[in-house]
Amino acid sequence: MHDIRSFYEQNGYYVARGVFSPDEIRALETDFDRIVARLTSGHEDVNARWQGPEMEKLGAAETVVLHTHNVQQFSAAWLRAMLHKGFLDVAEAILGPDIILHHSKLFQKPAEKGAPFPMHQDWTYFPTVKDTMMAGIIHVSDATDEMGCFRVFPGTHKLGRITGTSGQTRSEMLEKYPIEDATPLNAQPGDVVFFHYFLLHGSLPNRSNKVRKTVLVQLYSGDDRVETDNKHPNERLVLRGWNHASTRSSADAAK
Repeated sequence: MHDIRSFYEQNGYYVARGVFSPDEIRALETDFDRIVARLTSGHEDVNARWQGPEMEKLGAAETVVLHTHNVQQFSAAWLRAMLHKGFLDVAEAILGPDIILHHSKLFQKPAEKGAPFPMHQDWTYFPTVKDTMMAGIIHVSDATDEMGCFRVFPGTHKLGRITGTSGQTRSEMLEKYPIEDATPLNAQPGDVVFFHYFLLHGSLPNRSNKVRKTVLVQLYSGDDRVETDNKHPNERLVLRGWNHASTRSSADAAK
């Protein structure tokens, strides 16, 4: 586990291969597809395609990415995935023994028209006092470069908090890190990509004939706390260990 922490500290990410078995992924994909069917049968806008000049540069006007927060509120199987020993063992190697769920997100990039995400940092959306916030992307399907897999600039988490890096506005910093030059992280079903919320990351459109399916699980250390939440849910669910910041009022908060 020391090697995991060392790689993560140096690069800002870690690719954990085969965390979930093929049988586990098949069960998770069943509920993933049920969630997507539920989303698309309603009247809510579930296309999470970003707007702005960076998207225009990527020619993404007609693209789609289906999205919802908190898959664990749809499916017990997905809650169990977040409590999976293999998943939490890697998270603990990075965060330490106390692991808190901030929120989760489902993303489905449809074949041939799956929306990209411009290069960005995540810290602007849910900053934490000690900057321990990270994510683990559980891959339900293959993710190749043609399918718009996750792309990163290794080591850019060391740049710290940079303003104007939300990905939806122009930024001199983002001009220095064009998405075409980023490192693609190809993944297979059952793999999990963990990454720090300072790491510059993004993805290109899905131009393949295959659907890309992922669930992102946002985590932070139990000895950290969220500064502000910009319309993102903060579940405060203890997945392992202890939440040192919990109080009666925070436990009662409906947010």
